[in-house]
Order: sequence, then structure tokens, then C-alpha cells
Amino acid sequence: MRIYPSAPARFLLLATGTWLALFFLTRLVLFTTHLDEAGNQVIATFATGLLYDLAFLTYAALPLGIYVLLCPPRLWRARGHRWFLQGLMTVSMFVMLFVAVAEWLFWDEFGVRFNFIAVDYLVYSDEVLNNILESYPIGKLLGALAIVAIVLSAIISRAVAASIKAPTPPLRSRLAGIALLLALAAISLQFVDQDNPRGLGGNAYQRELASNGPYQFFAAFRNNELDYQQFYATLPDPQVAEQMRRELTEPNSRFVGTDPVDIRRTIDNPGATRKANIVLVTIESLSAKYLGSNGDTRNLTPYLDALRKQSVYFNNFYATGTRTDRGLEAITLSIPPTPGRSIVKRVGRESGFASLGQQLAGVGYDSVFVYGGRGYFDNMNAFFSGNGYRVVDQSSVNEQDIHFKNAWGMGDEDLYQQALNLADADFAANKPFLLQLMTTSNHRPYTFPEGRIDIPSGNGRDGAVKYTDYAIGKFLESARQKPWFDNTLFVFVADHTAGSAGKEDLPIDNYLIPLFIYAPKMIQPREISQLASQIDLAPTLLGLLNLDYQSTFFGRNLFFDSALPPRVVVGNYQHLGLFDGKDLAILSPRQGLRRHDNALGESVESKATRDDPLIARAIAYYQVASEGFKQHLLDWKPDGFKP
Repeated sequence: MRIYPSAPARFLLLATGTWLALFFLTRLVLFTTHLDEAGNQVIATFATGLLYDLAFLTYAALPLGIYVLLCPPRLWRARGHRWFLQGLMTVSMFVMLFVAVAEWLFWDEFGVRFNFIAVDYLVYSDEVLNNILESYPIGKLLGALAIVAIVLSAIISRAVAASIKAPTPPLRSRLAGIALLLALAAISLQFVDQDNPRGLGGNAYQRELASNGPYQFFAAFRNNELDYQQFYATLPDPQVAEQMRRELTEPNSRFVGTDPVDIRRTIDNPGATRKANIVLVTIESLSAKYLGSNGDTRNLTPYLDALRKQSVYFNNFYATGTRTDRGLEAITLSIPPTPGRSIVKRVGRESGFASLGQQLAGVGYDSVFVYGGRGYFDNMNAFFSGNGYRVVDQSSVNEQDIHFKNAWGMGDEDLYQQALNLADADFAANKPFLLQLMTTSNHRPYTFPEGRIDIPSGNGRDGAVKYTDYAIGKFLESARQKPWFDNTLFVFVADHTAGSAGKEDLPIDNYLIPLFIYAPKMIQPREISQLASQIDLAPTLLGLLNLDYQSTFFGRNLFFDSALPPRVVVGNYQHLGLFDGKDLAILSPRQGLRRHDNALGESVESKATRDDPLIARAIAYYQVASEGFKQHLLDWKPDGFKP
């Protein structure tokens, strides 16, 4: 049946046409401001983008379409209803303008369109809203957007009035229109998803620019957890078990599991066990590139540059992911970044693991997670309290002991003072301690106490990095005066880099972070160039204590001289990678397999198969990690291994 250009249809087309124009302008602005990264695929990018825009509109237009098509003719022609529709058009313009600006700000932060990170930000609205209020002039911005929306609505008011005055079709035609809208939405649901038709591989900037932000946002609700066996390439269990034994077998280890994909093994570290304390500081967003000793000329890290000469410094060390929860997951559990949400945020399934804190608590340590913010963010409190730690966060600290705070939590100086207090108390009780800290100051809105450094508070990342460095220097200066200092390992590592976006899905050079291990009375300073990952930190620290334990860790002791093949594991919520120091294997949903040869250089991409040895190594890590999580093979067993 023919759908006439009736009043409801004309109004709906006018509304969706306006939205489509705003989508186009958003993509145009993003494209023209990133010409160097986006390349020259203009037609393909905008054509694919149009398809995603239309796909989103098939969903977004449904409620409005059903309403205008079912609206009784008498109500439709009422003067009050006409004003209502004009107001509805104005509100819709304001919303879409707001979304466009939000997309720009999100892109500026992450280099991508909306994804599951934006979903998480909506969940943790208190911190995020306060962060936004402290970072941007929201009142002025919203006022400006409202004015623009009113002006645009006035410009098209005649077209709106004309669409409203058009003839109203009979009920049969209006019902056919609703059926058509439902059919279009069903077609979009069936044939358009987050990757198709964008495809996999190629230039990541082009794929992101071809996306539709609101579409990606709602798709992230469906895809924030991905079952490895369903979406990714697999190999037979005996093959991946054999591969993982090649990856993890060291002279001091012995596998004890009976399941082919169980990596549980005993670790017999040589030498007498020592009850040294550990202060493990995870630093927000500290990319290795910010260090002056790595070539930065802005003098942002004078204390860390000096500390590098006094520490064991790992100059080829990589984060596993792009978010804080991924860094905490890797450091605490020594596990690759499984697809979808991190284990930290898998509510109801985040506890019971043989974590670093659990291992040390099992031999008498006070394992404490110390966070500058509120630990319900990213489900941190539940994760750490369920894995052998007690939690001290902002809510545990008296207000008079917090001298500075912003949307994300107390300043680093206050956090370090809490760590000093906890260490003093444990030392007085003759109890060894693991203090695992998570800082907040090096995060937007980049505010910190005035007068500490020569960059004003709130002036961007440079000031936050320099304040982060200053606070570390002040902390160590205080710690050196403590009686427990000589028997303490100080570890400083980033949770992730400040920016991980690039032309590729997993731009490996953007995952490079610093790792310092400082203990002047216990280890000699030196520089180590061994390829290493955040998942290697826990077994390395337990090795420094000469602790014998039962391990479910995927990492290795970096001080152990072994001939194991080099590798780091990196990922985002969809793409999973293994880098061997030269080439990068990438696993993607729908069994996508690729490799990037010379990943730190020209990075030549090609499709790959399961027979590729590098691909097989990557599959082994992620398949075994996912199965270990699902089958509880990584759980803490305090009484030893029980098959």
C-alpha cells in the first residue's frame, strides 16, 4: 500500500531529516579535524556513516512515528497540539545538539565514538557529572545550545506548520506506516551491528568516523560482555593446553591441574622467604612518554626521572588495557583482558580469585586496597574485598584529614598520607603489609592543591602529571624517615596510558607505561629491557619475597632468567592482542583473525589463520583465560590444590 506524504509522515521526515543533518555535520567536523589520521577514504567513510545514521534513525523514530501516526485527526489539528509539536521539534534539536557536543568531548578524551565507556560513565553518574561540572562551563554551554536549538526551530517553523496542516490519512494508511517503521527497524537489527558493515581491520579512525555515536552507545548496552567461545576463534583444548605450558613452564614451576586448560601450578621460589612489605602504587594515566628520561622536554617528572636511576626500571613494559579497571585486573589477578567487561566490574562474579592480595593475606600479610576516590566506582570495593583485601577509600577517611578533593577523590598527597598511617599501624603491630594504592589526581579535571608546582591547577594534563610526580617525591621523602622503609618494596606503575586511540584497533606503542621497583636496601638499581606486561607484576613481586605458592597467574617472574617466548597481552573491550616484541596478533568478534607485522613501525596488516603460530599463541592465552574464569579454575584454594 502506498504511504502518502501525509501530515504525520511529513512531520516525521522533517524531524528525522534534521537529525540526519546534525549527524552529517558531526561526522564532517570530526573528519576535517583529523584529516591526517583518517586518510583519504572520504566517500567510503561518509557512505558507511550514512548507513549507520539511517540504522539509528529506524530505532529512534519509532516512538515518535507511532505517536504521530496514531494521533487522532481532531487532536492533530488542535492549536495546542501544533504548539506541542513545534516544542517537540525544538527539544529534539537541543538533544541532538547536546549529543553532538558530547560526542566531540568524548572523542577528545578517548579518540572514538561512544562505546561501553560512555555506558559506564552513565552508570557512575555522580563522579562523571561532578567531573564534567569541574571541567567545562556547563551552564554557559547548555544555554548556548538552547539558543541555537530555538533559532533553528524558528527557521524551520514554517516547514513544521506546513507539515502539520497537510492532509491526515485514513487509519488504514497510518497503520501501514507503523508496519513500515517496524519493518525498517527489524531490517536494521538483522543486518547492521557494531562491526558490520564497518568491517574489521584497516584504519580505526575511519571506522570510528563512519560510526554513529548514539547507535554505538545503545549497542554497547548489548555487547558489554562477550562470550569468548561464541564470538572468537578457538582451538582444541589439548592444543591450547600444550601451548600454555610452553608459555608458563619455568624450572621452578610444576603444573598440578587435571583439566587441560587449568594453569594451576606450584611455584617454588629459591631462597629463604622474606617478609618484606610492599607498597604498590597504581598511578592514573601515566604514559611512559611523559617521563623526561624518555625524551619529554617539559620537565614534568623530575622526581620520577631521579627515581629511575635508583630503581629497577622496566623500559619495555605494557598495560593490558585502556581503563583503570583493566589495569587493576591485570596487576591483581595476572590475567589477560578477557572480552567485554573486566572481571573487576562483573558484579556477582568478581570475587574468590587467587589474587596477589589473597596470596599474601594467606601468609599473614595485611593486604589493603587504598583508593583516593569512592570505591563503589568501577565496583572496586566489591572486587578487592572479595579477593583478599580490606578496603580504605575516601569514605573511610575523616573529612579533616582530606585537604583537597575533586570529583574523582582526594588529592594524591592525602592518599599517600593515608598509606603512611596504615604502614605505621601495621609496623607497630609487627604485621607485614601490602598496600595497593590507586591514585586519582592525573585525571580530568586535572585539579590539585595550589602552590605545589609551577603550573596552575586545572590547566590540563601537564599540570596533573607534574603534581603526580611531586606527590610521589614528597611521599618517598616521608617514607625514608620511617622504621619500616628499609624492609619495603616500593612499586610505581601506571594503570594505563593517557591516550590509546590510533589508526589501528590496538596501537601497541600507545600501551607503553613505566614500572619502577625501588628498594635500595634489597635490590640493585638497573634498567631492564625485557618485554613485559602488567600481568607479570604479581609473580615478580612474590618472587622477590622468595615465596612458595600455588599460582593461577598468567604472568611470569621478570627476575627469573628463563627462555620463555616474549609476549605482552593487550586489548580493548572487543579486540584482543598478543605482541611478541615485533609482530602483533589480533583476535576480534566473529572469529576475526589478523596480524600486524612490524607493529611498532609501518605495521603491515594482513588476515591470518589459526595455523599462524602467533595467532595460536594469542588464542591460547584468551581461550584459557576465558575458560578459567567460567569454570572457576582460577579460584583461591586456601588448603592447597584439590582436584
